[in-house]
Amino acid sequence: MKVSVELDCTPEEARRLIGLPDVAKLNESYVQEMSKFLQGANSVEQLQNFTKIIAPMGEAGLKMFSSFLTGAMGAASGGGKSSSTKKKND
Repeated sequence: MKVSVELDCTPEEARRLIGLPDVAKLNESYVQEMSKFLQGANSVEQLQNFTKIIAPMGEAGLKMFSSFLTGAMGAASGGGKSSSTKKKND
């Protein structure tokens, strides 16, 4: 037997339907505090210390993400051929 149910509701109605808490005020407060902090950051060191605190894997995670973006931009511009491609062509 197959039963299909289609609900037509807003995200707010769906949140209430499945019993999730309303975090709109919490999110608003978080965004305000982050904005205050970032406006008050006077140096690069303060921002680096902050990213170390909030980054999931710390500095290593940020470096890995940075290298991923660098590689992706190189590949998108056509300038970054991998070594495996070069070996196949040789």
